[in-house]
Formats: sequence, C-alpha cells, structure tokens
Amino acid sequence: MRWSQLHIPTLREDPAEAEAASHRLLVRAGFIRQLMAGHYSMLPLGIKVRTKIIAIIREEMNAIGAQEFLLPCMHPAEIWERSGRLGHVDVMFRLKDRKGADMVLGFTHEEIFTTVAEELSSYRELPQFWYHFQTKFRDEPRPKSGLLRVREFTMKDSYSFDLDEAGLDKSFDAHRAAYERIFARLGIPAIAVEASNGTMGGKDSLEFMCPSEAGEDLVATCSNCDYAANLERATSALPAVGDEPGPAAPARLETPGVRTIEDLAAGYGLAADRQIKTLVQVMNGQPTLVLLRGDHQLQDQKLIDATGVSEIRPAHPDEIQAALGALPGSLGAVGVTDLPVIADLALRGRRDMATGANTDDVHLTGVDVDRDIEVGTWADLREVTAGEPCPRCGTPLQLIRAIECGHIFKLGRRFTTAFGVTVLGPDGSPIVPIMGSYGIGVERAMAVIAEMYHDDAGLAWPVQVAPAEVTVIPLSPRDNAVVTTAESIYADLRAARTDVVIDDRDERPGVKFKDAELTGIPVRVAVGSRDLVDGLVEVARRSTGEKERVPVDQAVKRVTEMLAAAERS
Repeated sequence: MRWSQLHIPTLREDPAEAEAASHRLLVRAGFIRQLMAGHYSMLPLGIKVRTKIIAIIREEMNAIGAQEFLLPCMHPAEIWERSGRLGHVDVMFRLKDRKGADMVLGFTHEEIFTTVAEELSSYRELPQFWYHFQTKFRDEPRPKSGLLRVREFTMKDSYSFDLDEAGLDKSFDAHRAAYERIFARLGIPAIAVEASNGTMGGKDSLEFMCPSEAGEDLVATCSNCDYAANLERATSALPAVGDEPGPAAPARLETPGVRTIEDLAAGYGLAADRQIKTLVQVMNGQPTLVLLRGDHQLQDQKLIDATGVSEIRPAHPDEIQAALGALPGSLGAVGVTDLPVIADLALRGRRDMATGANTDDVHLTGVDVDRDIEVGTWADLREVTAGEPCPRCGTPLQLIRAIECGHIFKLGRRFTTAFGVTVLGPDGSPIVPIMGSYGIGVERAMAVIAEMYHDDAGLAWPVQVAPAEVTVIPLSPRDNAVVTTAESIYADLRAARTDVVIDDRDERPGVKFKDAELTGIPVRVAVGSRDLVDGLVEVARRSTGEKERVPVDQAVKRVTEMLAAAERS
C-alpha cells in the first residue's frame, strides 16, 4: 500500500461530539465517519482492522466445528410473532414493503436460524454449531460513544442445537473457550461474568466484560476468588440481622412532612436498614408492590427476571393513590391483600420494622414482615454495592466499570418449541432440540481495542489487528538514495508477506510521523539522509516508543523479529 493512494483523512483536532477515546481517535485517525447518530461509515483503515478481527473470530469458530452461514437481515414480522417477541422488543426497527407486508430489521437472529433448523431430522445430526457475520439494527434511544453504542453494526452471532441439557452444557463450554481465545488474540483483557438473559430467555448467560472507564456497565468482582457478575445479576452474602421480637402488633406513628427514607431516619431515629421501602410497579398492566430494605436499591432487571414480565414501569402518582389511598412517602404493604406483593430476600424474617401506613403523613412501627405482610413472591431484587461480602468467600466486593464485548446464552427450547423443530431420537420418538446463542459485536470489539491501546499521540494497535503492521517513511522524498532505500525495504517486507505501507507523500517528516502515531501502526521504519550516510535506518515501536538504528541490510530481519515478538506478547 502507498499512503499517497490511500484515503486516510486524518484530523488535527478532536471531533467536538466525541466522548470516548475510541470515538475521538477512530474519527481523527480516519477510520470512521458518522453518517447520522448511531450509524457510521467504515473507511479503508477501519475496514482493514474490521477484516482482521473477523478473521480471528472466524478461525476460532471454525476450530470448534462451527459452520458459517449468511442469513437475511430483513425478516417478515410473522416470524417474530411466532416467537412472541414482536411486540416486546422496543429497539426493533419495523417497516412495510410496497405490498403493505409488515417487515422488521433483525436485531438478532435466533428466530431466523431456528427456521433453518426446521430441516434437521435426526439425533445423528446433532450437535450443530452455526454462525454468521451479519448487520444488526437496534433503535437505540441514545446512541453514543462512537462504535460502542450504535444502531447499526456487524455481529458474529452463533447458535448451537443439542439433544439435551448435557449437550448444551458442552456446547456452551466450547463457545466460552473459543471466546476466551478470541479475546486473548484480539488483545482484549475480557473477563467472563454472570449476567441476565434479558429478552433472550433461558436460564444462564455469561457476559465478557473489558474493564474500562468508558464502560456503561458495572461489574461486581471479588479479589480473592473468581466470582464476577454484572450488577443485573450480582448478589452478596449480607450478614444476618438479629431483630428483637418487637410489639405484638404494628403501632401508628404520625409523620407529617416525611416523604423519604432519609426523612424518617433523621426525624424519628428509624435507621434506613430498619425500614421497608415500598415501590409500586405496573407489571403487564397490574399494579404490584415491590418491597426492599430502606437502604437498598431495586435492580430493575432482577425484578424482570424474577417475574418474567414483558412490560414494567413505575406507577404514576394517581395510580398509586387509587391503589393504596396515599401518595409516595407513606406507602406500605401491611394489610394489603388485593395487590401482588414481591419482597426482596433481605426482608425475610425481619421484625420490628417501619413502613408507610397507606395514609398520608402516617407510618407504622413494630412491623413483623412474616406476620403482617402477605408476601406472594420472594426474590433477590436489590442492587449490590461495593464492599458487601462476596457470596462465595466473603471478601468485600469491588465494583468496576466495564464494556461488554460478548454475551453467550443457554436459551433452552423457547425458539425450537415455537417453531416446531423436532428430530427423531434413538428410539424414534420426537425430541425438541435445545439451543444456545453466542454473540460478539465486531465494530464494538474494534472500539474496545482502541480504548485499551492508545496514548496522547493516537492509537497503538496490537499487531494482529493493526491496519498495517509496518510503515516505511522516506524522510527526504527528493533524495534519490533515501527513496531507493525506502522502496527496497518496502519491497522486501512485502515479499516477506508483511502488511506494510510506504508513506510516499511529499510531506514534511513531522507530518508523516504524526500520522503514523495517530493511526497506530505498530512498527515504523524511518529512512533519512543522515542515518543513510552510516548505512543505517531507524526502527521504532509504536507501543513503547523505543527506537533503534539498524543496518539497512538488517532492517527487514529486525522488523520481522519485532512483529513476531509483539504477536507472542
């Protein structure tokens, strides 16, 4: 490649709208351009990185026996009706064709791969691992941070089909191991954490999270054992609370002006951990009381997972007053029998507690949860906080910010059942295959690598995904000896099958150096008149800034050694 012939529109100033480092640098270095919010054009250098990421993913998927497909990204809405997800996914793009038929743009492909699985007929064909690289569309309400949260992106999504749960466990483990190899090869220090399955359904899932301040997720981790979980799934081993028995019945307490947990604690000496917080949530149209300890926060996804509801929102004040006869600040579940009550496990067995009386400006004290409240469902609903004991070993948990890089799910039989997929078992009876789903966002992986590998001067790509491995820079384009030497090194590197670009532009050395650093090419070979007098060229590593002068006839060998060492590290 010759720089003079490439489209690399580098910028000297940061784009005003960029927040994340990856967004700022991928735009500045000429890898991407925004078309509109959440939609990006991939320029030649971006394509080079994307292609190398895909190649690594493809190699590891093929290594576990997965077969590559390419399925459509536009689907008839009827397919999504069959799975039950059409009306319950708010990020789905919908449209009509010229005949008025309802269509959707795929935000994932469980349904579509399951239609292909309808042709499976025998247990002898299982297990099957199928994957593709395809565009996904998600109507994100707030696309931001460049490629980290977009509305159009490429995903490698794969799907496994097995006869039984034991087979699914093996398929899941195979994909987990493949993902660990993929992220290691990409240079992404991802950790596997327990996660919610969300709209996918199924029982278990793992997210691969990369610690980064640019991340939107918080992960609870233990420094003493391998426990790690997304906040949507994390739990902890709270110490047992020994309550006194309390009075024989709740007592009424006048609390004028009290509206919050903090008001009741400050004005009446009732500590937050001795209060019952009552939230009113409308779940599939049904007002429901959700109870937590006063010092705990509700984790919305835990509530969704515990109940299986598809629609949930906080109740409006008028709905709350109609249901309970009071406004927020005085709400409670004592004596409530006509509404569902869901309580967090931390309230189980608690006595001598305080809660609202469902009368404005009045609370109840001496509440015994088991005696006074009809709890219909107990579940882990609260959000874990830093410092709480690890559920496995008791060590204080840490919360770290991270970027999701991949997600793998044990889906179960939701989709195969909906689409009537069966195979004949060994005894001739029909068996419904069980599925797994496994995803990696390609452009997001590019952004995560950029977040991990950059400095004040620009990007610093790992060799295995860099847009080029080496840039050769003739510093004096009007010096025939410099140009001849640079061209010779360039030709020899190409002959050695090195991914190399020569910066043959008629530009000042400073401009060429800055562009080489900004674009993050791992090794730079600078050919200058002064060094050439001594038969030397300068070889520099982008990641460390180290420079060394080597004889011209040793330059290719030295560069090759550097690249090999970088790939091993």
